[in-house]
Amino acid sequence: MDPLFFIMNKIPQADLKDFLSNDPKQKSYFVEHIGTAFRKIGFLALKGHFLEESLQKSLYDEMKLFFDLPEETKKSYEVKNGGGQRGYTRFGKEHAAGRSVGDLKEFWHFGQDLNFKTNLKNVYPENLIVKELDNFNKIGALVFLKLEKTAKYVLKALALYLSLEENYFDHFIEGGNSILRAIHYPPISKPPNRSERAAPHGDINLITLLIGAQGNGLQVLNRQKKWINAIAEPDEVMINIGDMLSRLTNNFLPSTIHRVINPPKEFWCNSRYSFPFFMHPIPEMPLNCLSQNISSSNPKKYEDITAGEFLNKRLIDLGLIKK
Repeated sequence: MDPLFFIMNKIPQADLKDFLSNDPKQKSYFVEHIGTAFRKIGFLALKGHFLEESLQKSLYDEMKLFFDLPEETKKSYEVKNGGGQRGYTRFGKEHAAGRSVGDLKEFWHFGQDLNFKTNLKNVYPENLIVKELDNFNKIGALVFLKLEKTAKYVLKALALYLSLEENYFDHFIEGGNSILRAIHYPPISKPPNRSERAAPHGDINLITLLIGAQGNGLQVLNRQKKWINAIAEPDEVMINIGDMLSRLTNNFLPSTIHRVINPPKEFWCNSRYSFPFFMHPIPEMPLNCLSQNISSSNPKKYEDITAGEFLNKRLIDLGLIKK
């Protein structure tokens, strides 16, 4: 019997400590449990990650301070023709693929800290330093590392679930093009018409780890094509599969469509904050469908492409870079 048959309208939970334990049964259970969760529902709430509560609070504090800065100050941190990959992206600029209406959000992007990973200086753009806030960049860099470490172990578990070597992803994600995004959904000041805080979309990357799913708003389109609420406990991060992993597995692990709906009108005056970590591989990683996921009943669905090429195409779709 499918262990998840009775919770198709609830986000499954797991504890990373099971995978990190010395008990082979616990580790095996974790691998099977999260793999089944991603196949059957698409999201997972994870405890036992590496991000401490105190560091998470510091991140919230710093990001609130930044988004409270004057508009002109924030706009000074936009990178022209940068595809939104670093620094600030103003309210309403990004839209879901296939839509022309911008989402009701503004955000900031951190990437790899090139001060410590100097070998990547000619590979990725530099992070922007916010001079108005002394701890902003320090906190962002620490959170980036904690979530990157968590994502690395989740991918080890998924490699085993896919009948790959446990370390299959390691050399692809070491120095990968990952991004920590700080999102502010400001109060809604007028009827939003067709705009949403985040319209239905799939993520570009391998997997996403999300901080800030403790309140209502985030919804997941489950495999039965029903929208369900995705609400994490304070000590959990929410995880979902992105398009790159979906391509790699020929949809064996499907990318998960999700959205952030607008709140009821009586709550329009409230801001919302969330912090997704998008785990990207190095640009050279081939996303060619794994042979074990191709068969006569499940033929190859995607052309061969590298992660860098795929990312560039998707940034065009999102309106962040021009053709």
